[in-house]
Amino acid sequence: MTPARILSATLLLTACLHGCASVQAPPSASASAGLPAAAPTPRGQPGPADPVPLDHLPALAGDYFPLASRADGRTHHVYVRLPEGYDASSGRTYPVVYLLDGDSLFPLLAPTHLFLGYDEGLPEAIIVGLAYGGFDPAINRRNLDFTAAGADSAPDQGGAEAHHRFLREQLLPEVERRYRADPARRVLVGQSRAGYFVLWSAVHDPDLFWGRIASNPSHGPAREQLFGAPATHRRDDLQLVVASGARDTEARVRHAAEWSATWQQRPDAPWDVELAVLPEGTHAASIGEAYRRAMLWLFRDDITPRP
Repeated sequence: MTPARILSATLLLTACLHGCASVQAPPSASASAGLPAAAPTPRGQPGPADPVPLDHLPALAGDYFPLASRADGRTHHVYVRLPEGYDASSGRTYPVVYLLDGDSLFPLLAPTHLFLGYDEGLPEAIIVGLAYGGFDPAINRRNLDFTAAGADSAPDQGGAEAHHRFLREQLLPEVERRYRADPARRVLVGQSRAGYFVLWSAVHDPDLFWGRIASNPSHGPAREQLFGAPATHRRDDLQLVVASGARDTEARVRHAAEWSATWQQRPDAPWDVELAVLPEGTHAASIGEAYRRAMLWLFRDDITPRP
């Protein structure tokens, strides 16, 4: 499939997911202006404002809510896949996997987690996709949110600290208020620029997430911050996986290897570090295998072997 077809398919699936919230659409411009309404939709076909319920897609079924940042007012779209057999009234809690770039990664990795449970015995988890609501740079601010401020940062970069504060002070508390979440088993997942953010988060706030997965992380800007002294931490069970596709760019492959080797040797590393090299892996399309390898390593002590 060509890159253009992949992008078109991803956009279509993201649009479908974005319509899952059962929020009534505002009246159309023509209706509010007193103009004739559009022709009615033929019976049996969904209308343009009809929601697309995720209940008919059980591998993605769960919940959705918007969350506006108190710092800048931007609305983030939070998609949630709940585990099979989830019971809000029970005492059971679940690990929570937070997917950055949820516009793309939620529809890909939420079903992947389900299948890993079927085939590999991976424990169920609540999967949270944090989405911007589109790929338009006017809405999708990953270039800002996933990069740190440094001497080589561009004018539209450097928002990692503010975005990390949004996760810590708004997203995580809201998810843990709404669902049967285990705050001791949070996992943060990021790809490319978001992978850089995962590494930056690990150094600057080690205890916030029990597990972290950085897939093909970018190597800048402010690369030196990824090697700085880690913030104070209390936990001794922290883990981090760097997944690296061997067919990614030479610079990113080298960065993943150097970062992993450095922290595997440093006595002040707050986490156990695993480098998962994917021999045939590419930059973006291998995220499913990166997730598989990383999650099986993170949860290696909790795997239930399948017959």
